Amino acid sequence: MRIRHILILRDKRGFTLIELLVVMLILGLLAALVAPRVFSKVGKSKHAAAKAQIELLGQALEQFKVDTGRFPSSEEGLDVLQKNPGTDGWDGPYLKKKIPLDPWKRPYHYNYPGKHSDYDLYTFGADGAEGGEGENKDVMSWE
Repeated sequence: MRIRHILILRDKRGFTLIELLVVMLILGLLAALVAPRVFSKVGKSKHAAAKAQIELLGQALEQFKVDTGRFPSSEEGLDVLQKNPGTDGWDGPYLKKKIPLDPWKRPYHYNYPGKHSDYDLYTFGADGAEGGEGENKDVMSWE
């Protein structure tokens, strides 16, 4: 009877330090293998979101031009898609929601007339600086 009592007490002690360390090591290895793949997907998804937003803003700019006969000036910027600047023919707002920030929480750059097309609409990517590769690559309306 005493042996059975000792065995029951031993089962209630919990995990040993070695067992906990082995489990933590396994979890650390899994995280080290999975994390780089997940973070690379986040960068790609932000670029895809920026392209989609630029396309949406481009459609709104085109509709503004159809209604007013011109694109907004660089000084007016994208705000004219939400608020009438006093332009004849304005039939907005041209976006259902406010002007979005890029996926990196910065405003999009808009220039009219553009150097590459009628207008240039772009963002500088994750680093916020012109040029770059990977997550830092610029996203532009003319590409």
